Amino acid sequence: MFCRHCGKEMPNEATICVSCGVPAGKGNAFCPVCGAAVAPEAAICVACGASLEQKKADEPKVGAKSKLVAGLLGLFLGAYGIHNFYLGFTKKAVIQIIVSVVTCGIGGVWGFIEGIMLLCGKITTDANGDLLKE
Repeated sequence: MFCRHCGKEMPNEATICVSCGVPAGKGNAFCPVCGAAVAPEAAICVACGASLEQKKADEPKVGAKSKLVAGLLGLFLGAYGIHNFYLGFTKKAVIQIIVSVVTCGIGGVWGFIEGIMLLCGKITTDANGDLLKE
């Protein structure tokens, strides 16, 4: 077995790599079967053909977007859908702008409510399905 983080060989029963200290099965720079270097988003190892999909499903990915920023944008600029632009929901953001214009600003309550939901943890992911940072 090879470390996915540093690529060094390690015993099959090892729980952490003695070279880099990363837990077995974590990391994405090397194939866990043959130890060959692989691209971070690769689905299979080019050297041995092993499937690398398991590494992507190990744990949920935390994105770069902040729950606090999105929530505050929703509270203060929700009528313009700015929080949804920030989270990547472009179509929904454009619809919020249109609703706010057509209703002379009353539709802005929609964005305000979404801002509260973001801050309370009811909305937890962005448009890519990545978890929002605390």
